Amino acid sequence: MDGWLGNMQELVTFYGIKIAAALVILVVGRWIAKAVSRLTERLLNNRKVDRTIVSFVEHLTYIALMTFVVLAALAQLGIQTTSFIAVIGAAGLAIGLALQGSLANFAAGFLLIIFKPFKAGDYIEGAGVAGTVEGIQVFTTVLRTADNKTIIVPNAKIMGDNITNYSAKETRRVDLLFGVSYSDDIDKVRRILQNIVDSDPRILKDPESMIIVKELAESRVNLEVRAWVKTGDYWGVYFDTLEKAKRKFDAAGVSIPFPQRGIHVYEHRQGQTRPRAALGTEEAETGLAESM
Repeated sequence: MDGWLGNMQELVTFYGIKIAAALVILVVGRWIAKAVSRLTERLLNNRKVDRTIVSFVEHLTYIALMTFVVLAALAQLGIQTTSFIAVIGAAGLAIGLALQGSLANFAAGFLLIIFKPFKAGDYIEGAGVAGTVEGIQVFTTVLRTADNKTIIVPNAKIMGDNITNYSAKETRRVDLLFGVSYSDDIDKVRRILQNIVDSDPRILKDPESMIIVKELAESRVNLEVRAWVKTGDYWGVYFDTLEKAKRKFDAAGVSIPFPQRGIHVYEHRQGQTRPRAALGTEEAETGLAESM
């Protein structure tokens, strides 16, 4: 009897210590998991991350840490946790394969919110579309086009493509190309364009605007206006400058040439080929009609 009681005391003591240690692991581990999840929440809030993302990441962090805590407590009790780990791993793999697209979009959305290549209200181009960002959600980004259409783009598609943010800077440069005839005086054209630039208060004085001869093309001389404006004034200045230039060119007699092509016509007489004078398009058509 005494031997049986002694064995019971030893078992109670042995397992009592293990149970106490497991409880300590659970209590301390739970406290650590809560502390880490709160720290994660605070860091994300400081970066002004969307509340939905913050809540999701906070709970995910807590659940992941508590899983390890429970496994550690079970191991302390002498329970084999290998099978539990295998089951959790298999379940995680199955879920990951089933939701790989959604998980990729979630991860991309998380990165977009953390690194902030753009924000709500910015006009961006990416993933083959362009528009104003209305919101960055958990799995998608919502864009509004200039003609008021809504485009919903998966976050992974945006994150995996080049992103052009037209609203990232306070100023933008307006580049406008004007082609004039070789017979026109380019100094006169430059003065007209300079007057248009100087008369528009939306065009900034610093950086200074430039008017350059960019190219001697086949049928025209190309001059380019490079003017700096506030980002919000870009399209207004762009369209107004085009219209003003056309009106002032017409008033000053500056021609805007269209592409022309010369045609050489050859006559065949008694086995000889004799070139005729080079003709313009209309003359060539008349000559060809007469020869027919």
